[in-house]
Amino acid sequence: MSYYVYLIQSIGSKKNKTYVGYTNNLIRRISLHNRNKGAKATKGYKWMLVFKKKFYSKSKAMSYEYKLKNNRLLRKKILISKNLI
Repeated sequence: MSYYVYLIQSIGSKKNKTYVGYTNNLIRRISLHNRNKGAKATKGYKWMLVFKKKFYSKSKAMSYEYKLKNNRLLRKKILISKNLI
């Protein structure tokens, strides 16, 4: 089974929010975020996928998710590389 670490960004909002998570079903997970059924921090916003990275180990995915969640500079670099800032 494969796992994905993803970065999503809010769209159609005055606030420029990002959220990092991991899942084994990326399409379903983003759909849940957009239907306000995802994480508490994502409720009330519409989201677009900015970045994803595939892992074949759940523990490696969780480690990378932790790294990306706690490194705002890395998140900013990803957004800049996608021309989203």
